[in-house]
Amino acid sequence: MQTIDSLIHASWIVPVEPEDTVYQDHSLAVNEGRILDILPTDTARARYSPLVEHELDRHLLIPGLVNTHTHASMSLLRGLADDLPLDEWLNNHIWPAESRWVNEEFVHDGTQLAIAEMLRSGTTCFNDMYFYPDVSARVAAHAGIRACVGLIVIDFPTVWAQDADEYISKGLAVHDRFRGDPLIRTLFAPHAPYTVSDKPLEHVRVLADELDVGIHMHVHETRDEIDRALETSGKRPLQRLHELGLVSPNLMAVHMTQLTETEIVEFAASGAHVVHCPESNMKLASGFCPVAALTDAGINVALGTDGSASNNDLDMLGEMRSAALLGKAASNDASAVPAHAALRMATLNGAHALGLAEETGSLSAGKWADITAVRMDTLESQPLYDPVSQLVYACGREQITDVWVAGQHLLKERRLTTLDDMEILDRAHRWQTRIGSTNRLES
Repeated sequence: MQTIDSLIHASWIVPVEPEDTVYQDHSLAVNEGRILDILPTDTARARYSPLVEHELDRHLLIPGLVNTHTHASMSLLRGLADDLPLDEWLNNHIWPAESRWVNEEFVHDGTQLAIAEMLRSGTTCFNDMYFYPDVSARVAAHAGIRACVGLIVIDFPTVWAQDADEYISKGLAVHDRFRGDPLIRTLFAPHAPYTVSDKPLEHVRVLADELDVGIHMHVHETRDEIDRALETSGKRPLQRLHELGLVSPNLMAVHMTQLTETEIVEFAASGAHVVHCPESNMKLASGFCPVAALTDAGINVALGTDGSASNNDLDMLGEMRSAALLGKAASNDASAVPAHAALRMATLNGAHALGLAEETGSLSAGKWADITAVRMDTLESQPLYDPVSQLVYACGREQITDVWVAGQHLLKERRLTTLDDMEILDRAHRWQTRIGSTNRLES
């Protein structure tokens, strides 16, 4: 028998690739942080001698969820300015709050809170866009979660930098600092077409090509964004991005709620990716991403939660359900975005968009052991005819019991192993007192 690090036995394993596949009474063999094998449990017990053995006979194993768009430390602004349209929410509440409160301590504490929530929700990889990306990366690496941190670029001054050149310079320093880190990747993150002018966007494109990193950007989020762009330049934002050479396989365009048929065809030809954030879009009344039309055109569509200030959670199970249901309603087609497709959007499609599909996003031999275990014997999940359908349409994140990243057991029977949840709660309460008391005085 071959000695290995661990065997995880489960009632069901959904590897995501091959597509539409469910293995019953199978096991995952894990060694040196990677998946060694997926095989029937009886065969696994006969073939391998594990140092650690996990009996999850009431569970479904899926790839760790990939949250492809977050503003992690905005978890400290959760519920601050709810039930407002995007422009008012952003200009009159969020940006002023960020100007007053965001610093390294805010980003550290907010990112820890977000990572704790994401791990308890089954997420093993997140793609972030926020200030102080070096702090976010450091917190993620300490927690043991996989992260892609955005090297943010905006034309105007903030707490992080004064102008586009300084944003880019600081971003390159972060990229160099975490180059080669096994858990941390970097991407350029120009905020949006309406906050970044042509020259820095061209600079970002050149650097992204040279460094072979992605570009993560809010695009076509609202009708107002399109109207303002037409008024000021006579061009829709996507047209401008095409002309600047940014619409390529390097681009992850977030939201994409306002699209013409021609834009969908041209975007598909570019090989670029769409990140769908259904709950944030609904909450801010931004519009509906035409997911069925995008996937029919061959576009890779991934899922993200957006930040807790506009969602208000980082629950990728909930995002899968919303994506599936909204996809059906928006296209008037009950067969649009089936359960297996929603799970793929939340796992392998996200990994593909981030350039990580060779490393994570599915349960395949050779990939990192990024694994989420979901308990399926709860009252709310019975009777169980189809585990994937039940996962997407009935399960809640409280059913996620265990999470591994690169074979490291980060959530064990609902307990975080690398983070102190009581300390995180204490810090969150302190920020609540500080920010909340100021808001009351100002109102």
